[in-house]
Amino acid sequence: MMVIPSIFMPEDWSFTFYEGLNRHPDSIFKEMTVAELGCGNGWITIAIAEKWLPAKVYGLDINPRAVKVSCINLYMNAFDEKGQPIYDAEKKTLLDRVEFHESDLLSYCREHDIKLERIVGCIPQILNPNPEAMSKMITENASEEFLHSLSNYCALQGFLEDQFGLGLIARAVEEGIAIIKPTGILIFNMGGRPGQGVCRRLFERRGFRVTRLWQTKVLQAGDTDISALVEIEKNSPHRFEFFMGLSGDQPICARTAWAYGKAGGRISHGLSVYSCQLRQPNQVKVIFEFLRSGFQEISSSLDLSFEDDLVADEKIPFLAYLSSVLKENSCFPYEPPAGCKRFRNLIAGFMKTYHHIPLTSDKVVVFPSRTVAIENALRLFSPHLAIVDEHLTRNLPRKWLTSLAIETAENGLSDDVVTVIEAPRQSDLMIELIKRLKPQVVVTGIAHFEAVTSSAFVQLLDATGGIGSRLFLDISDHFELSSLPGTIGVLKYLSGTPLPSHAAIVCGLVKNQVYSDLEVAFVISEEEAILKALSKTVEILDGNTSLISQYYYGCIFHELLSFQLTDRHPHLERSEKSKSVEVIGFATSAISVLSNAELSISDDGYPLVRMDVDQWFLPVPSTVKASIFESFARQNMTESEIDVTPCIKQFVQTEYGFPTDSGTEFIFSDCSQALFSKLVLCCIQEGGTMCFPAGSNGNYVSVAKFLKANTVHIPTNSERGFKLTEDILIKVLETMKKPWVYISGPTINPTGLLYSNQEMENILSACARFGARVVIDTSFSGLEFEYEGWGGWNLGSCLSKISSSGNPSFCVSLLGGLSLKLLSGALKFAFLALNEPILIEAFHSFPGLSKPHCTDKYIIKKLLSLREQKGGLLDVAMEQIRILENRAKCLKEVTFSPLHPEVFALVVFVIEY
Repeated sequence: MMVIPSIFMPEDWSFTFYEGLNRHPDSIFKEMTVAELGCGNGWITIAIAEKWLPAKVYGLDINPRAVKVSCINLYMNAFDEKGQPIYDAEKKTLLDRVEFHESDLLSYCREHDIKLERIVGCIPQILNPNPEAMSKMITENASEEFLHSLSNYCALQGFLEDQFGLGLIARAVEEGIAIIKPTGILIFNMGGRPGQGVCRRLFERRGFRVTRLWQTKVLQAGDTDISALVEIEKNSPHRFEFFMGLSGDQPICARTAWAYGKAGGRISHGLSVYSCQLRQPNQVKVIFEFLRSGFQEISSSLDLSFEDDLVADEKIPFLAYLSSVLKENSCFPYEPPAGCKRFRNLIAGFMKTYHHIPLTSDKVVVFPSRTVAIENALRLFSPHLAIVDEHLTRNLPRKWLTSLAIETAENGLSDDVVTVIEAPRQSDLMIELIKRLKPQVVVTGIAHFEAVTSSAFVQLLDATGGIGSRLFLDISDHFELSSLPGTIGVLKYLSGTPLPSHAAIVCGLVKNQVYSDLEVAFVISEEEAILKALSKTVEILDGNTSLISQYYYGCIFHELLSFQLTDRHPHLERSEKSKSVEVIGFATSAISVLSNAELSISDDGYPLVRMDVDQWFLPVPSTVKASIFESFARQNMTESEIDVTPCIKQFVQTEYGFPTDSGTEFIFSDCSQALFSKLVLCCIQEGGTMCFPAGSNGNYVSVAKFLKANTVHIPTNSERGFKLTEDILIKVLETMKKPWVYISGPTINPTGLLYSNQEMENILSACARFGARVVIDTSFSGLEFEYEGWGGWNLGSCLSKISSSGNPSFCVSLLGGLSLKLLSGALKFAFLALNEPILIEAFHSFPGLSKPHCTDKYIIKKLLSLREQKGGLLDVAMEQIRILENRAKCLKEVTFSPLHPEVFALVVFVIEY
């Protein structure tokens, strides 16, 4: 073998590496396509070809002289002493099996679209003490010393592992993921200086299973400068791992090793050979393809190392699906409030495949949580008396659980009070209560010892049907997301019998392997009127269920269905649908709202043009996509990383000058509509009246009407852009007791004009004079394009002028959403700032609130931090403002054209509504 000074001399590192390769069975390289990274003089590449007879082995090196020397060594070994070719057992020569190419890691294979089955490498992992030197042009005319440094040192690569001198190997691994075949194996020689845990983690966090094939100790090369590692230790808590001589077994840090070496001692370090194989290759490849498409900066947050295979089998497919959605879509798709159509199809498919229930997606409605589903159902029917399983009452309104309105209801004196009686879950006790109390609605689970058979469920159906009571049966505790789900008597019943019209099934999904607090719920009914009403109810009271949460559970369902053959088992013939029974109908207020309010874009193509879904179709910035992916790719987030309160507090102070102190409480939810619903309930509990300026968002008005709040419309003038003025407000407030004033600002619905700081001061002064509770809703602000001359708000200054002269019951609450401000599209996050202790206490008496998941909080905190930086999100926001401005111009041109009178009438209707 020929060697020259500019090539790394074969020594213990490469010998140990070859010993590790020999630990594999002979079939490891047989007929495989192989690449060796950092081939040097080519001896390992040639040895692989001679011993294991691969189909092709590519020797790759960034050093151009190494490639030339390797080619010389190849010809020297391919011919005998007489110059005749040497044939192996398959009648091939080394020239048939081996190629050498100049390549920066795997760039040659990538450029020539070569898919590999094995990648092996023995490449540098010590930081160059002078990284700038590595930026020189690499040519054959470079000095011998510089070309030798390519074999000895590693420049910074932009990876987390740079701090351990492993950046080059990290880059090689990620390049390998792109071109390795699904069953491929990577084998790398790893110096143990960073510690064995760090070396293994390099592979594991990228989705590999790792096997250590071989380990030994080698003396540290005398010409290798470890001062860069000493510097890393100085600036971080990490300690590298060296040994004194070859016999020492107690590790010493880099600083000690450097000093010992300077004093003439010989230091050594561990040397291991690792064999790595992707645990879920196709999904991991999708993830890294996404990262390479402009998101490399978040690769350091990726962590695919899992002790439990069940966790890996759940999270990796989700990250792959999320990667594909973020990569392929410029914006998130609009989904109806009844739930993502794909998700509902998957739920129906799971029920059909695993439980033999002929369910379709139109029989399913999705909710943010089981608690929300149950409370919304009770509000939809507003029963005088409901019996609820004691395990399900914890998050119901306190007033329902303490009401004594049963007697007044029987005497016909009460129309609005819902009374909930807690009941034991055991079916015979529940049925006894049903027969005695004759409730209009029953919500219950089913005991574990009764869940195996359907008899308890049948008895509940008979008991409730016999008295005309609605039944909502919760199966959350028994529903398994598994390829071998346990037997549930309720689902057995549904496979052969249609669900009666008075009954519905509630199921909360919380049993995932990764996030104990990530929840989505669904309701199954076979009564079309109930399904439509429930889907509109969730829209009115809660907005939309988190789309990404639906994606998460959708991936679990998809994985469980992906290997199943459809319609492999014949479905049981179902008996005829049972006769409908006379049961409680929808509450009067619900009927009025559901019939008259134009709500979601429905699945059946109803030709309603929604004016407030435009944000769904704005392009999601790459910064937002990166934050969304990073939040799910991370593991073990700390409390400080998801504590969003300080940055929200800073946000409201900066944007609106809203005053906060130790008495201010911030409450968060997935949607501002859910927070507003609770405020309306506080208003009702206080005996107040919600006052809406004409032109206010129709959905918010619908919330108040649905919840039976007293409402008053404050007239506004279209010629003044529907602005609420002090004089008009005073005329209304003079005639009212306990007013609650809703104000959309700074942006005014529906014109998009802005309230100035002085206008707000005048409005708040009028409210303070009459002791009104004020709710300022900033949810529809953030992408205004007609803001020239607007000086911003300083609510703190306004309120400080008013506080001394105002009525003591006067207070201002700030409601807001961040999806417009942060350009987050389908990612919803809302906040409510309360300063009044009595109001805070009242708010918490209605606990059933859908709250953001920890991943949402991480995203919001990061985006708010990025928003403070120059450029970035603010520049993208200006671009989206221009998009909206152009759309507004087009809309005006079309809608006010005499050629389109029907569109003009629609816009007038939307504004008046």
